[in-house]
Amino acid sequence: MIKRKAVVNLQECVACGCCIKVCPRNAISIPNGVNALINRDLCVGCGKCVKECPASIIKLEVTE
Repeated sequence: MIKRKAVVNLQECVACGCCIKVCPRNAISIPNGVNALINRDLCVGCGKCVKECPASIIKLEVTE
């Protein structure tokens, strides 16, 4: 089974918070007020944040 985790492009994230609102596992936070960070232990790779991001800077990547 292929596992995926969300990854944020930190250079392009503007910390709008749209991804936080849709994450069912509360795996996303903006602790520094500059960009979103994803807790990879909590992320289940559902892709909701990817679809919600208005700048399309969150991607799902395959993990081991």
